[in-house]
Order: sequence, then structure tokens, then C-alpha cells
Amino acid sequence: MASDDPLLFALAASADYGAKIGAALGVPVSRHEERDFEDGEHKARPLVNVRGRDVFVVQSLHGEARQSVNDKLCRLLFFVGALKDASAATVTAVVPYLGYSRKDRKTQPRDPVTTRYVAALFEAVGADRVITLDVHNLVAFQNAFRCRTEHLEARLLFAAHFAPLLQGQEAAVVSPDAGGVKRAERFRTALAGKLERPVTMGFMEKRRALGIVSGDIFVGEVRGRTAIILDDLISTGTTMLRAAKACRAAGAVRVYAAATHGLFVGEAARVIADPALDGIVVTDSVPPFRLAPDLVRDRLTILDAAPLFAEAIRRIQDGGSLVDLLERGG
Repeated sequence: MASDDPLLFALAASADYGAKIGAALGVPVSRHEERDFEDGEHKARPLVNVRGRDVFVVQSLHGEARQSVNDKLCRLLFFVGALKDASAATVTAVVPYLGYSRKDRKTQPRDPVTTRYVAALFEAVGADRVITLDVHNLVAFQNAFRCRTEHLEARLLFAAHFAPLLQGQEAAVVSPDAGGVKRAERFRTALAGKLERPVTMGFMEKRRALGIVSGDIFVGEVRGRTAIILDDLISTGTTMLRAAKACRAAGAVRVYAAATHGLFVGEAARVIADPALDGIVVTDSVPPFRLAPDLVRDRLTILDAAPLFAEAIRRIQDGGSLVDLLERGG
């Protein structure tokens, strides 16, 4: 490996995903040590020389039985700091799912703005760049970070997946709430380009107060069409199901849910099995470990986003265009 090639690390909780990125990039995952102490503290250090090198560290910040979101965040921050102390030229955190990105503004008195606090933590340990995929609120994300950020989007992956399924069928893209309309519109444009014909647009009213979701107004033309409901993530799935039932009531012949991050918490298994949905499509940014294998097999399609991260890293190193990657896929 040439000295100007990037070094790629993947912390233990994201070792499989890091290996996929490394395979697509053609760069081996470098060795590191993670050690846990009896009282719950831990340390991590690189086991190769990083002096003067551009380093990329993979860690997806979703909670699981082995490590919470907080555990993973601390491990990533500490490892970034260790790399900077070991004289790495630059350190980029590659975070397929960026935890804490949903709490991005004050919606009630004295609310925290957690996205900004997390950004400050990355900056405090010396991160030079953060790469992530489809955050909840792009504007809030871009404004929170002072270090460089690269925001990747899965819309071209979704468009490439759905286009062959929609041959000879009329389609509609639906946002499950008004806040996601711009995201859905970008996907609608990409899908219409793939299909080379118009795709209609719709959205569902949604209000949330004290954890209770309400709102029944549906706007859009879906009658006789296949509706694709697009969101950044599926948590319990209730938002998607509300929109799916509204699409059915408005005359949609088929309804799919598409979300970049599949968290699948709470009653998600029951929700995604509901016949109002013909299927669910997510990326592999979060593995579907909370779902039974038969449900994953029968109801879920998982798209591989690792090559997207690999290509972004390649272009960052080579001076290529990320705009072309995100707009045209090449």
C-alpha cells in the first residue's frame, strides 16, 4: 500500500461494515486494539503507524445489546483523539448512521439541541471531517458542525432499486410528513429520471406532541399508482404505516416504504408485517438485528450502501467530485 493511500479503520461494533467499505475501496482494514477494563472503561489505539497519513474510521452510531449509542460514540471519539495524538495528518469519521441527529432544534422550552453538542464533541477531539448518510435534518446538520462534513444520500440507490419494479406502472412518491417533502422531492426527481416519465408527489400531515402523533390530511395523487413512501429512518414504523393506510384509502394499488436507516424498535415487527405495506426497503447502515430472520427475508429488501461510502472516500483522496457522485452516481 502506497504511503499516500488512505488508512481505513473500523471499530469492533462496525467491523463487518468497515470490511465492506474496504473491499469496495480496495484498501485493507488496518489493525487496532480495543480493550475493556473491569469497571466499564475502555481504550482504543491504532496498531500501525498513522503519522502523516489520511485516516478514515468507520463506526455506525446505533444502539444494540452489546453497546449503546453512548458507548459507540465515546469509543469513536476516543479513537479519533488517539489518531490525532499519533500524528495522523487528517482523521475522518465515517458514520453511516449518525446517532442523536433527530434532536436538532428546540421544540419545547429548555429543550437540548443535541446535534450541536455531538458536533462539538467531534471537533473537540480533532476530527477533520465527518461523513454520514441521510441525516434527519440536513440544514441543522450542516449548521451544527464547524469541521468539514460530507452528507451522502441514498436516493439514487432507491431509484435504481424501484425503477425495474415500476416498468409499465404509474408511480407516486410520498413523504410521511411535511418536513420530509424536500427529501422526497429529490427522490421523486431521481426516480422520474430513471423511468423517463413523470412521477407524482404527495405528503401526509403529521403532528407530534408529548410523544403522540396526530394528523389525518393526505395531499397528493396516488390513485391507480404504486406509492413509495420515503423517509430518512424507520423507528417504530407507525409513521410509515399511517401514511401507507392513507395511500390505500386514496386509491394506491401498491404501497412500499423506503427508508435509509432501519432501526426497527418497539412494535416495528408488527407494523412492517401489516398488509397495508407491500414491502420495506432500507440500506445496510443499521443491520436489522431486532427483527426475526423470516420477517427480514419476507418483508425487507436491504440495499448495500458501502460502495457509496467507498467511492466518497476515493474521491476525497483523489480530488474527485462528490457532487457528481450524488447527482449522477458517477
